[in-house]
Amino acid sequence: MKQQADTRELKQGFGDALAAAFELAVTPAIFGVLGWLVDRRLGIFPVSTIAFVLVTVGYATWRLCSRYSTQMDRAAEDRRAAWLAQG
Repeated sequence: MKQQADTRELKQGFGDALAAAFELAVTPAIFGVLGWLVDRRLGIFPVSTIAFVLVTVGYATWRLCSRYSTQMDRAAEDRRAAWLAQG
């Protein structure tokens, strides 16, 4: 039973990490392509491409850190509640 829970938790962690990596890599690439299309249309090549990529990377990083911080706070509260229930 414990081994199944550990395996499930490991797989969940792997899935979360893969989703975060995908989000950090693919989302800026998509917005980079959109920026490139805007630049090509307006004739100002690197401006929109760089701006879109930087804004997207910044937002994705902030969102990932915020979500991680929230999860760690929740885990700490759960551990604290379990510790107080035992003793």
